[in-house]
Amino acid sequence: MRDALVAAAFQLFLERGFEQTTVDDIVALAGVGRRSFFRYFPSKEDVVFPDHERCLADMTAFLAAGPAGADPVRRVCDAARLVLLMYAENPAFSVQRYRLTRQVPGLRQYELSVVWRYERALAGYLRARFDGLRDGVLRADVIAAAVVAAHNNALRSWLRSDGRGDAEAAVDHALGHVRASFDAEPAPAVTQGPEDVVVIVSRRGAPLWRVVQELESALGRT
Repeated sequence: MRDALVAAAFQLFLERGFEQTTVDDIVALAGVGRRSFFRYFPSKEDVVFPDHERCLADMTAFLAAGPAGADPVRRVCDAARLVLLMYAENPAFSVQRYRLTRQVPGLRQYELSVVWRYERALAGYLRARFDGLRDGVLRADVIAAAVVAAHNNALRSWLRSDGRGDAEAAVDHALGHVRASFDAEPAPAVTQGPEDVVVIVSRRGAPLWRVVQELESALGRT
């Protein structure tokens, strides 16, 4: 039923346009009731992106299952590939959706919110891995943003070509730039204690060796 609703929705979107198609139109073509539609999709926009919730859950589970010693940059790059594989499962549908989101500003905004959720999932994993390291949060957020930018650059180029070419190779090439830039382990945080201030009182004209002796005594080095 879920697939039938998606198929009916896209048929109508292509024939009438997204804005001119209602939920009632979709369920009528699919031969189901409104309740069935909302059991699967909270809104008309959600039917355009029927697979992102599953993909986000798969990505989160993949990151959580990573071994403690896994290279974090490689892990988030591998996680981003899950999104590419989702698109590559059905190139014709993915290309249709890409064209539709380019035409409807509301769908473009919805898509951006989905992308942001992927980026937050990657950043959350990296923040946990870089916890306690110098600029750990900053590094995590920058790497997550770079992974998403590289992935989306390759993915959208593939979609603009109507799904021709090797999408996986293109994404791997793009993510290779991220790994080349960020694979080095961040330096550990340097914890500095409070600075000690020592005040020495000495007679004017005292010889330098006496001042040094008093300083060493104050520092406990005698």
